[in-house]
Amino acid sequence: MTLKQALADAVAELTAREIGSPRMNAERLLLFTLDCDRAYLYAHSERELTADEQSRYNDAIARRATGYPAQYITGHQEFWGLDLVVTPAVLIPRPESEHVVEVVLDLLRAQSNDVRKAPRIVDVGTGSGAIALALAHELPQAEVTATDISAEALEVARANAARLQLDSRVRFAVSDVLATVDPSQRFDFVVSNPPYVALGEEDKVQDVVKKFEPRVAVFAGEHGLDMIRRLIPQTAAALKPGGWLVMEIGYSMSEAVMALLGEWREVHCVPDLAGIPRVIAAQRP
Repeated sequence: MTLKQALADAVAELTAREIGSPRMNAERLLLFTLDCDRAYLYAHSERELTADEQSRYNDAIARRATGYPAQYITGHQEFWGLDLVVTPAVLIPRPESEHVVEVVLDLLRAQSNDVRKAPRIVDVGTGSGAIALALAHELPQAEVTATDISAEALEVARANAARLQLDSRVRFAVSDVLATVDPSQRFDFVVSNPPYVALGEEDKVQDVVKKFEPRVAVFAGEHGLDMIRRLIPQTAAALKPGGWLVMEIGYSMSEAVMALLGEWREVHCVPDLAGIPRVIAAQRP
C-alpha cells in the first residue's frame, strides 16, 4: 500500500469513529511511524509501505480510533517550542498553559531589580515539567524547582530536563503542593497549573481527558477549588515579600479565586487568546 492510500484509509477510519481533526491525526501518526517530516510524506506519496511500517501504522490508527491520545501514542508534545516526552503519567501540556509562562516573563520585564536577572521559581504540580522547563529555557540565570505529588510524573519531568539539557538547572522534589519544600527557602515566583475541574463538571470535560489523562491532575473536589485553597496559603509562606503567585484557572473560576486571595496585592486575571479568563496573578503583601 502506498503512503497516499494508507493516509486516505486512516483518515476515513478516524472520520468514521468521529475522532476530531482526522487528517491531522492520520498525518501525525504516519510521520511518527516513518520517522520523517511532512515534506518527505508528500514528496514520496507513491512509496510503498513495508509490511512492518503498515503493521505499526495500523496499530497506531487503531489505538487513536478508540480515543487514545495521539500524544501518548507518539510519546511527544510540543510546549513553548520545546519537544517534551509525555506518558499517561502526566497531563498532556496544552497551549493555554503557555500563558502562565508569558505572565511570569511580563512581570519580570516590569521589574528593574536583581530578581529580574535571577529569579527563584517553583512550579507546583509540574507534571511533564512543561512550565518549569519553559521558564528555565527562557531565564538562564533562574533557580527553578519543580514539584509534583506523583513520583512517576517527576520521572517524566526529569527525562525532559535531561533531553533539553536543563537538568543541571532544575531541581525536582516529590511534594504534596509545597509540603516538602525547604521552609527556609523563599521564592520570587510560585507558578502552577493545578487541577481545577469540579467533579460536578465532569460531563463537560473532553472524553480524552476523562478516560486517559491522570485524574489527580484534572479534578479538584466539588467546586474545583480544593487544590487552589491549599496552594494559596502555602504559597504565601513560600514567597518573598512582593513575590508573585501565577496560576492557571478554569474558565468560570476567576471571581472565586480572586476572593480567596483576599488581601493579596495587584490581583488580576489574564485572558487567553479566546478571551477566556486563564491565568490569575497576585503579589504577596
